[in-house]
Amino acid sequence: MVEDRSLLSRVFDIFNYCFLVIFSLATFLPFVYVFIHSFSAKSGMLWPASFSLDAYRFIFSTNTFIRSLGVSVYITIFGTAISLILTSLMAYALSYKHLKGRSLVLIMIIFTMLFHGGIVPIYFTVKTLGMINTLWALMLPNAISAFYLIILKSFFQNIPDELKDSAKVDGAHELTLLFRIVIPLSLPAIAAFGLFYSVGIWNQYFNAVMFIQDNTKWPVQVLLRQIVILSSGGLGNDKDYSDELAMSAQGIKMAVIIISTLPIIIVYPFLQKHFAKGVLLGSVKG
Repeated sequence: MVEDRSLLSRVFDIFNYCFLVIFSLATFLPFVYVFIHSFSAKSGMLWPASFSLDAYRFIFSTNTFIRSLGVSVYITIFGTAISLILTSLMAYALSYKHLKGRSLVLIMIIFTMLFHGGIVPIYFTVKTLGMINTLWALMLPNAISAFYLIILKSFFQNIPDELKDSAKVDGAHELTLLFRIVIPLSLPAIAAFGLFYSVGIWNQYFNAVMFIQDNTKWPVQVLLRQIVILSSGGLGNDKDYSDELAMSAQGIKMAVIIISTLPIIIVYPFLQKHFAKGVLLGSVKG
């Protein structure tokens, strides 16, 4: 009986390993395909017919792509910083149970998670604040995530009050407590939410299309859409776009996808340790 169970257990493990390997290959092969064909001058099945750097050479030679890449880097860095600062400040204030009106504010925050005002109110709000056609429209409307705010608030609540009280005895103010004690102790959670915010800002497309009419302020995701959909015609003000795209349209599309996703792939390994720890602590203490 024991041997039968052991045999079934081994068969089950082998089946799981095979399934996971096949599933991993199925999810990994599309990325390999995109990467390989970004270096291809001609379209092929899996392996490129010929190796070429023309797609990357063309992309980096255009002012349009370099400018869009700069816009994406700018809004990602400053947008993530703004989101983390605002989320931390609000979460820290709400972590005090004796704060007046705390329950009402929490109800309002949870309400925004369940109900959404819609596109039209958001557009008119951004327009009334004078942020149309500015980079602020890509950073401020979604600066605070209600979900991240509640988790971070719960994380702050679990920091021992004795640490805060001892710092207050030494004359520390609330901002000193936040930036000298609370945030250093919460770095895993801060790093995790920083990664979430940065990925969301870097990949945002709809807000840019809705709020930005000036193509000089397009983030790279909007330009990617222009290259993928408008496979013929001008790229911004570059006159040679049609000729170059006709030579290697597929290669240019693949190269833009690689370049637009590469920064997040590079940043992720540095935050992976904090990311895993922050999510675990947030799930346990939330």
